[in-house]
Amino acid sequence: MRIYSKLACFIGGVLFGSVGIKLLSSKDAKKAYTHITAAGLRMKDSAMKTVATVQENAGDILASAKDINEKRAAKEAEEKAAAEIADENDEENKEPEE
Repeated sequence: MRIYSKLACFIGGVLFGSVGIKLLSSKDAKKAYTHITAAGLRMKDSAMKTVATVQENAGDILASAKDINEKRAAKEAEEKAAAEIADENDEENKEPEE
């Protein structure tokens, strides 16, 4: 009895597989695969446009940040130089202590 149930399951699987292959290779199925693939390609193109936009914005932000840092560094260097000059002038203008 046990062999018959295993044999029935095997035969049922073979029939189901054969019918499945016929369905998957039919014209309607191929048409559906084509439409799904086309939708996937459109989605990929849309995603790539979004990625390109984000990359451009990130590049602009990076360039602006570098510009801000350069201006800040130049200002700090200018202030440091002015402070050094002021210190030198103070030392020269000091009266010698007796």
